[in-house]
Amino acid sequence: MKLDGFGIFVKDMSVMIRFYRDVLGFEIKEDEDTSNVFLEKDGTLFLLYRRSDFEKMTRRQYTYAEGIQGHYEIALSVKDYAEVDRTYQEVIEKGAVSVMAPETMPWGQRTCYIADPEGNLIEIGSFNKGDNNGI
Repeated sequence: MKLDGFGIFVKDMSVMIRFYRDVLGFEIKEDEDTSNVFLEKDGTLFLLYRRSDFEKMTRRQYTYAEGIQGHYEIALSVKDYAEVDRTYQEVIEKGAVSVMAPETMPWGQRTCYIADPEGNLIEIGSFNKGDNNGI
């Protein structure tokens, strides 16, 4: 088997489309009233699937985590440490929820965490110190 991509089951498709498109810059051209969104980002298939439509298709109900939850993370990388800080500030100003402000970890990665509108964790990080060695 080969990993093809991943998906998240969403409650409010229009809110999630706007977040991933307008805050994180994902290229999503689907209508906000669609049942599912297929997107390829950097060679990985990314899917937003409306929970109610998935339940109807599979003819069963599921339980979903509520609030900010740590079932998984989506990891996004940027050029260097300074870009981690800039990107974090930018997405917070656009409405992302802060989970952890940028920090440099003992393993050499500068990283931060935000949450999307439905509480899914998103990491933004870099292992490249760049020209800003003082961060």
